[in-house]
Amino acid sequence: MIKRINALFVTMLGLGKVSKIPGTFGSLTTIIILYFFFHIIKLSPDIILLGLIIVFFVSFFSITAYIKDNENKDPKEIIIDEFIGQSIPIYLYEISHGVEKLTGEAIIFYFICFVLFRIFDIAKPFPVSFFDKNFKNSFGVIMDDVCAGFYVVLSLICFMLLSNYLI
Repeated sequence: MIKRINALFVTMLGLGKVSKIPGTFGSLTTIIILYFFFHIIKLSPDIILLGLIIVFFVSFFSITAYIKDNENKDPKEIIIDEFIGQSIPIYLYEISHGVEKLTGEAIIFYFICFVLFRIFDIAKPFPVSFFDKNFKNSFGVIMDDVCAGFYVVLSLICFMLLSNYLI
């Protein structure tokens, strides 16, 4: 029973078991979930952050248990790491400036975050590739996506600074 619950957690209720592009489906599901929490039910950012922190720490133990007897230490069906990495730029966007975001603006920003995150997660620039290649455990599985999420944040900050400078 516990193994089954754990498998459902790391595969995001089985979504990671789809045959093609499970990571992309995990990222897309993440932006839908976060949009729902932030814009539909207007959940407090503090509660969302607490939930993200819990998911982050539980993921280490869950992924470790899931891959324990598996030769592949980063199976494609594990997509909870996509949830964690994709959540970083979206959460930081939502809490930035302390103002309520317009629906259209949020949807565009979520889409940009989604595309950039998938690019960084697939291309794996350093240090994303470092964690992916050198840590064949739950730490490596999670941290490469965390780094990809921070690359999205860094890219958007650079874009904002350049656009302010050039305009």
